[in-house]
Amino acid sequence: MRLPFTKMNGAGNDFILIDNRKQSWKLSTLQIARLCDRHAGIGADGLMLLEPPLSDQAQWSWQFYNSDGSAAEMCGNGARCFAAFAKGLSPAESVSFDTLAGVIRAEFLGEEVCVDLTPPGPMTMHQHLLVDGKSIVVHSVNTGVPHAVVEVEELASVDVMKLGSLIRYHADFAPKGTNVNFVQKIAPERIRVRTYERGVEGETLACGTGVSACALVMASLHGMPSPIGVEVKSGDKLKVSFETHELGYARLRLTGPAVVAFTGEVELD
Repeated sequence: MRLPFTKMNGAGNDFILIDNRKQSWKLSTLQIARLCDRHAGIGADGLMLLEPPLSDQAQWSWQFYNSDGSAAEMCGNGARCFAAFAKGLSPAESVSFDTLAGVIRAEFLGEEVCVDLTPPGPMTMHQHLLVDGKSIVVHSVNTGVPHAVVEVEELASVDVMKLGSLIRYHADFAPKGTNVNFVQKIAPERIRVRTYERGVEGETLACGTGVSACALVMASLHGMPSPIGVEVKSGDKLKVSFETHELGYARLRLTGPAVVAFTGEVELD
């Protein structure tokens, strides 16, 4: 059986998108992991199926999976790609869709896509963790999925794979673990971020919810104003905007590219 797909990327974070409006595709964890495998499959950080809405608040719904086949609540770069994919199936000025993290809304700004992320959860600041025999200061916030943020002076020298894995599986984040971001302030309104993604189990070229978490943490630590420009490992630039309130942050928005790489069909095992 041949499965039609579209391959897209948002700032280097790449995804397989499948039109499942008829709900005829039921993929197993093993099939998803194989499709996302960069040697044996198409290759991607995640896979999304576009399906009919689950609520009367949205036009569509998605099923989102990490590259290991595990289900995930939310993905900022994936949301932009999903919105662009949905627009290609049914042209509109804006798109809304159900996710496990809530309803996501997106609008199109020229060649870029802006998504309204779900309201961020409470922030845990200045948490001291013992990692590899050293005390590391970690800040945490849920921007649709859980993120730990570590501010560093020189991002290029960070061993993202080693430290990211140790923090991702740290007992303080058990049992589900967390995504891990390393952030450097490079200008009054700009930061640079590298991310170790849970479910991918490695560093990705970008992470939308991760850069959003970093922006909120840096706003809290340094009073950085909205919007905050973010440079990611792919070299692309994203923009995170938000509103500040006495109790925290609201109207968290992520803007950046969503690009079709290619379309095709693949034989399902």
